[in-house]
Amino acid sequence: MSENTVIPVAGERPYEVTIGRGILSLVADALPDAARKVLVVHPPTLAAQASALRDSLMASGDLQVLLAEVPDAEQGKRVEVAAFCWQVMGQADFTRTDAVVGFGGGAVTDLAGFVAATWLRGVAVVQVPTTVLGMVDAAVGGKTGINTAEGKNLVGAFWTPTAVICDLALLDSLSRNERVAGFAEVVKAGFIWYPEILDLIEADPEAATDPTSPAFRRCIELAIEMKAKVVGEDLREAGLREVLNYGHTLGHAIEHAERYQWRHGAAVSVGMMFAAELSRLAGRLSDAAATRHRTILELLGLPTSYRAGAFQQLLATMQRDKKTRGAMLRFIVLDDIAKPTVLQAPDESLLFAAYQEIAAS
Repeated sequence: MSENTVIPVAGERPYEVTIGRGILSLVADALPDAARKVLVVHPPTLAAQASALRDSLMASGDLQVLLAEVPDAEQGKRVEVAAFCWQVMGQADFTRTDAVVGFGGGAVTDLAGFVAATWLRGVAVVQVPTTVLGMVDAAVGGKTGINTAEGKNLVGAFWTPTAVICDLALLDSLSRNERVAGFAEVVKAGFIWYPEILDLIEADPEAATDPTSPAFRRCIELAIEMKAKVVGEDLREAGLREVLNYGHTLGHAIEHAERYQWRHGAAVSVGMMFAAELSRLAGRLSDAAATRHRTILELLGLPTSYRAGAFQQLLATMQRDKKTRGAMLRFIVLDDIAKPTVLQAPDESLLFAAYQEIAAS
């Protein structure tokens, strides 16, 4: 077994992200000493693994471990699903010293974190992401939330986990398409912070997306390290953390337009392509850097365009986005690779022109 990598996340409630293979046994150690009850939130596809995790936790100490099976992906991020989890916890008499474990992809860890943040105004949560997206984005940083009919993540709370356990062996069974969809967030980390990620993808896209390769692990570690540095300095998105929204303003609007049938990574991929074109047309980013976006995303098989004629619908959704302040749209754009900045209240004609650059014929 290779040595584990431990990445600290600073802040008011510091914690660690541990990356390795075959490390699910660390979940028990991450739980609070006073915990006597644990709720493991998981999707149906991980029912067998969740049962095994429950047995492992119960064998490790005097714990009552309950399973809450929730719908997969964005269908699980609904208030009705959160209420189901609260009901299980209430009927089992969960107290403030008990804990929640989020065992699944980004949607599951978002939900589990929100359930933990709101039960008795906050109980411990240990995040065990099982997808690339969950590992590099959703499980790290303390943002929790659920969706509403009006948009994505409009209801939520900042609630940091006590630990994040990233067992890369959990990714081995995922299809390449599933891994690549999550890899959009890794690419984002390359464009806004660590260009080494982009170099690794360009050198060998197959190795970069193979969970057993050193290149893949390096990409994951760099993406997590970037997230840890940013959220450790700015948990509540008062400043620096805003750079993590690169590609997300349009990306979230696309997800909403597609009724969350698009994978998050696919939508963010298009969103990054739009942000790159917006940066270029605003005179901030070179043609070569914008083209590099398209090249890398297409090397991975990620989408770089969206349907023509959807601009007004997407614009209306973006104007309701939680990143908007007052009536002013804000976009994270690039002055260069690894030099993100904010473009505030761009003219609608500029947004339309950038959209035309990514509109599918």
